[in-house]
Amino acid sequence: MTIRYGIIGTGMMGCEHIRNLAAMDDVDILAVADPNEEPRQWARKYCADRFTPSVHEDYRDLLDNDDIDALVIASPNFTHIDVMRDVFKTDKHVMLEKPMCTTLTDALELDNSAASHKGIVWVGLEYRYMPTTSALLLHLPEVGNVKMCAIQEHRFPFLRKVGDWNRFNRNTGGTLVEKCCHFFDLMNLVVPGNPKRVIASGAQSVNHLDEVYNGEVPDILDNAYVIVEYDTGARAMLDLCMFAEGSKFEQMIAVTGDDGKLETTVPGDEVFISKRERNSGKSVPIEIDIRVKHEGRHHGSSFLEHREFINAIREQKPPAVTTHDGLMSVLVGMAAQESIETGQAVDIQGLLTGNQ
Repeated sequence: MTIRYGIIGTGMMGCEHIRNLAAMDDVDILAVADPNEEPRQWARKYCADRFTPSVHEDYRDLLDNDDIDALVIASPNFTHIDVMRDVFKTDKHVMLEKPMCTTLTDALELDNSAASHKGIVWVGLEYRYMPTTSALLLHLPEVGNVKMCAIQEHRFPFLRKVGDWNRFNRNTGGTLVEKCCHFFDLMNLVVPGNPKRVIASGAQSVNHLDEVYNGEVPDILDNAYVIVEYDTGARAMLDLCMFAEGSKFEQMIAVTGDDGKLETTVPGDEVFISKRERNSGKSVPIEIDIRVKHEGRHHGSSFLEHREFINAIREQKPPAVTTHDGLMSVLVGMAAQESIETGQAVDIQGLLTGNQ
């Protein structure tokens, strides 16, 4: 059974999805849509050797195509809710890029609507499928009861996107939503319980301060510390810096339980596992997943994400990454953004209650 795709949004991430699908022999891309001509040309380029899709300016043309089984929505963050409102009028399966939405009200609406949608709604949190993070999840039981999780990302600034929409919080949801929902999703996976309270400090210290768009200077954060407390007493921390291009590792992850600790990096080729005794550590090499035919920008994770999505469609299984997962990942990011703005700790339940 060939899974027939439509791609909505053919900028950087939309084309990344096209390149991954082009490495598979059991899929087809029937149509692509983007309101801008340049991204439509990019889509034509990356489809050229493998697919012959129809090309549209209006994404709604794809929704009317009964031959399309599944949609990838990779349009700008702030458009997700409106696109999904139209998608929910169909029965099509959906892979919705992260972050799920840019406001909590929209995220709650989308999560609620997905519950009655006949097709699969899968949120594109592909970070779970990166080689070292998936290995970390596999070895998680070896550390006992998880008490702490620390993630450090020291990297390059935000890339330019079509129309530079990603320069403003109103379009992205804020750096800690746009960029860091991946990390909060991983925290929610490895730390027991539910996020309870968020304390954050951050600023726009270096990046984009010399840029002006229609008279406005970008307002996106480029560094932050975020602490997430869980209702089990466990906690997690994010250390983000987006003016550290020269770092040896872009990301470092440590998960510590009452019996041991896991450490890994992205990119990386091992997980270091240690017990509480001194000199007890061992390095476990990461095995290459032979299913990956295209590594792309995300170390093969987008390829594996699509394989899991396709299997869920064929086997009529629920999504492995749900809209509830998407909601919780952006909820922590929104709480962190608010904590920075107010200088106060933000109660997760209070945030939810205020948006019901």
